[in-house]
Amino acid sequence: MKLSQIKEIIEAEVLCGEDKLDREVSKACGCDLMSEVLRLVEEDMILMTGLTNIHVLKTAEMANIQYLIFVWDKIPDERFIEEADELDMVVMKTPLSLYECCGRLYKEGLGEIK
Repeated sequence: MKLSQIKEIIEAEVLCGEDKLDREVSKACGCDLMSEVLRLVEEDMILMTGLTNIHVLKTAEMANIQYLIFVWDKIPDERFIEEADELDMVVMKTPLSLYECCGRLYKEGLGEIK
């Protein structure tokens, strides 16, 4: 599924990486516990979370996750966005809850991490 489709499905706003929305992803993970994220990493995975602290960015960088979605309309600080942009990441925010965000993407066929 293209990131542009995901953006539409979850009513997201792109915070950085707008030029990369033609990229494909096949898996998604909704999680707020970063130690679990490290355990679940797969290639071309989207991480959806309600956490906006710098630890999310560092975990994503360590796990080679290039796509982040923040739920509940949460926005990380400007430093986070700048660093994510430097790391060539796509960062979006959605007004949806983590539950609904995951549900919509699952319903549309985006795979889950097992």
